[in-house]
Amino acid sequence: MTCLEVLANLASVLTAVVAALAAVYFWNDKRSKRRRLENYLRRRKQDPSATTYQHTILHIMAKLGMTEEEILHASFSSRHIVCRIRADHSSGLATELVFEFSEEPKLDAA
Repeated sequence: MTCLEVLANLASVLTAVVAALAAVYFWNDKRSKRRRLENYLRRRKQDPSATTYQHTILHIMAKLGMTEEEILHASFSSRHIVCRIRADHSSGLATELVFEFSEEPKLDAA
């Protein structure tokens, strides 16, 4: 084997290792954001002084420091976060999404 073949083989192995590490990092990041959102909504629901259990995206963005996209991904991948629509009373149209923790897990949509 020439030196060039050895380097090519080494590069392909390193590429696979870096790709696997990146996949684990992104999976863990996605999981940790979902758990942060679930834990926050669970704590808020269990708080006896809380007046509401539903929170808007803007509220969650301010409290958890997550982007709107991260909140939506985390909520849709969670089995315990329920997304509801808040409607305008005069027009009946949806104005915002609110999120709430549910102890009973959602069923997977088929």
